[in-house]
Amino acid sequence: MTVGQALERIRREGVGERVIYFFAVDSDKRLVGVLPTRRLLTAALETPLEEIMIRRVVAIPATATVLDACEFFVLYKFFAFPVIDEQRRVVGLIDVGLFAEEILGSREEQTRPATPVRDDIFEVLGFHLDQIRGASPWRVFRFRFPWLLVTVTGGTLSAVLAGFFQATLARSLVLAFFLTMVLGLNESVSAQSMSVTIHALRSVSVTWRWLATAFRREVATALLLGVACGLIVCVIAWLWRNDLRPAFVIGGSIALSLVTACVLGLGVPSLLHRLKLDPKIAAGPVTLALADFVALVIYFTTAWLVLR
Repeated sequence: MTVGQALERIRREGVGERVIYFFAVDSDKRLVGVLPTRRLLTAALETPLEEIMIRRVVAIPATATVLDACEFFVLYKFFAFPVIDEQRRVVGLIDVGLFAEEILGSREEQTRPATPVRDDIFEVLGFHLDQIRGASPWRVFRFRFPWLLVTVTGGTLSAVLAGFFQATLARSLVLAFFLTMVLGLNESVSAQSMSVTIHALRSVSVTWRWLATAFRREVATALLLGVACGLIVCVIAWLWRNDLRPAFVIGGSIALSLVTACVLGLGVPSLLHRLKLDPKIAAGPVTLALADFVALVIYFTTAWLVLR
């Protein structure tokens, strides 16, 4: 089709309120590209769609699970994905609204004004946005401060732990240089794993079978992430300081701590859900504090064993 033909078809058939992207298919209905609305509206009418479409499309297989779909939304940050079969033929579409209302069972959004960001994305910070919207500073403080105490407690324990290993840090100053990177990677991975798990818990019940399946999946993903990140950082540290032992400590600790971060991102929300607590509210501060402390234990213990 040309742009003009596509716009005419859109006017004739309508798009409803959910469509955010337009996906292009070939004569066999196989997915070949995606058309951003801005390009479709601003291109010349005689322009073929194949000239303005983006050919690299992220699509969800029709055989994917709810957990897979959660991961797509969390990792890629798109508002909609096409669903395809084995021959890449488009068999459906899933967007953020449909995902929340139909699959995750969140009907309350139908009565709220349309908004590009859902409240539950931010609830992992430790509070509901409804609780503080329009509230006084003192009320906001009461909701936010208790969860910040979790971070303060975790930071204090981490500082005490670092004090026990100050002699180890003195032997190799480069360990201190990469400490921020270790913690940053660890928090990013645990937050990703926690977000995927929280979304999945909205539609499944926590059983040992589900937990075992999710655990194997997270460990496999964490091993790949840990080995890749650890190897890259190890090479950087080695080339920078020309000392293999500290580089091995940094890279190996990253690889191991990312595995524990993924496990915590899965385990803490699942445990809270099992205890009938709200995993969205408590999981964020608790998971990140635990992930940081465990990462430091691994980092300093590995350094003490290798450098002594």
